[in-house]
Amino acid sequence: MDIEKVQKAYLPMTETAYYILLSLNKPRHGYGIVKHVEEITNGRIQLGSGTVYGTLTKMQRDGIITVYADEQRKTVYEISILGKTIINIEIKRLKELYDNGLTYEEDFNV
Repeated sequence: MDIEKVQKAYLPMTETAYYILLSLNKPRHGYGIVKHVEEITNGRIQLGSGTVYGTLTKMQRDGIITVYADEQRKTVYEISILGKTIINIEIKRLKELYDNGLTYEEDFNV
């Protein structure tokens, strides 16, 4: 899948997709992704296994992640170069949102 198609399909990213990719800063099993997301969001996001595995399957199909089996034959997920490109684009977009929010925040104080 080419970058334009992937961008159209994934950007702006859902919070679920964003946190799944963010969790793949190192290779992880599905359960490891769930626990990592829960940890970095201070429990605000608790992903269900159906959501996680459905999203991972779509991401694998689109070339955003790769999948392999480890020594215990558990499935391990790893972000691809394409996935890194997509999350970097999304991080830049989120930074812009944040910066603009800070710029205009005082205009909306009540």
